[in-house]
Amino acid sequence: MITAIAIDDEPLALEIVENFCAQSNLVKLEKTFTKTAEAKKYLDSFPVDLLFLDINMPAISGIDFFKGLKTDTMVIFTTAHPQYAVEGFELSAVDYLLKPYSVERFNHAVQKAADYYNFLKHRQPADQKHFFIRSDYTLMKIQSPAIVYIEGLADYLKIHLDSGKTVIARITMKALLEKLPFGEFIRVHRSFIIPLARIQSVRNKHIMLAGGHEIPIGQRYEEAFFNVFKS
Repeated sequence: MITAIAIDDEPLALEIVENFCAQSNLVKLEKTFTKTAEAKKYLDSFPVDLLFLDINMPAISGIDFFKGLKTDTMVIFTTAHPQYAVEGFELSAVDYLLKPYSVERFNHAVQKAADYYNFLKHRQPADQKHFFIRSDYTLMKIQSPAIVYIEGLADYLKIHLDSGKTVIARITMKALLEKLPFGEFIRVHRSFIIPLARIQSVRNKHIMLAGGHEIPIGQRYEEAFFNVFKS
């Protein structure tokens, strides 16, 4: 189980977190705090894996409090003010709970934290079939076998999935390649990464993928691609 503390200046809000944590088999709530100073003192001696952190705190905002931590603790922000969501996710929050939230929504956030915790603690082996990426202020788990192709779009990438869904993320081609299973994906163009297993045919410097998707081969990537493809 992942360990956690909750910080909120409203005792009722803390009671809700305590109640929901008690029903979960994924997280153990160690302690609750209504004051950030007391929480900071506790964390200095007893670090935890996850914070449930209210943003609108009286002495210091939850966002500023989290910025001041020197640990890699995960955070799920809680607040009644949706305008703080963007800034919260820019701090790599696992999730953002808008009050009042249901136990189902709470469990969804905790599951994401547990998945991310396991991902961080057990680094990807060579055959790892999923990775995490931030899209639309959400930490998303992507199954690599579901990727049809990846398309560059200015400062963003579009990950096209076999479900028909497209995930848009702000990440470089190089950084995303490092997340993908080694030897299963290849960059064939300045703007395209493809899974080798989905290639159906290659003709006139164009690759036909399963599903009828046609991808051009860039001159810079042509030699490397054909070396891999022929082998």
